[in-house]
Amino acid sequence: MASLYGRNSLTDIVKHTARNIFVPLTVGGGIRSTDDVRELLCCGADKIAVNTAAIKCPQLITDIARRFGSQCMVLSIEAKKTGPGNKWEAYSEYGRQETGLDAVQWAIRGQELGAGEILLTSIDQEGTRKGFDIELVRQVTAAVTIPVICSGGMGKVEDLLRAAKEGGADAVAMADILHQRGVDLRTIREEALAANLPVRAL
Repeated sequence: MASLYGRNSLTDIVKHTARNIFVPLTVGGGIRSTDDVRELLCCGADKIAVNTAAIKCPQLITDIARRFGSQCMVLSIEAKKTGPGNKWEAYSEYGRQETGLDAVQWAIRGQELGAGEILLTSIDQEGTRKGFDIELVRQVTAAVTIPVICSGGMGKVEDLLRAAKEGGADAVAMADILHQRGVDLRTIREEALAANLPVRAL
């Protein structure tokens, strides 16, 4: 939660992690400048996710994309449903701060500014194990052409299948289902392949 305290304390973690894994590593938290990005890339990160700093200074998206490539710049959007209609507001500071930005419009602008991916988290669904906010995912994937990774709410493999098939998500982020629910990646991959989703087999 580095951005909450105005500092970047990720470098040691990134260095250690990058030495021990062999999959692309996306890092986020407390990133405020292209110098921060450069430091994390030198530590072993492959991509950088930015939320709060991008909201405060949208030009940062373009600066990162121009200096390191759009494939490096992941726009993290934490969205909370507002009112009775299908509208979501983008939040900053790890979902604590209202911004007044429409989440779908912010995704569109982020792509225009140079983001190469969107990490889309539903604040309402996160931690519930009740599945992703499919309508939110559907609206964002319909509005942009860059990959959208949905996050927040996965409790079973069927949630992944719905996000991909109904929501149009290019990928999903998962945590609790692996840490607390005893479901392993092999099982998830096998079920995804059985549903004809394009994932790598182990």
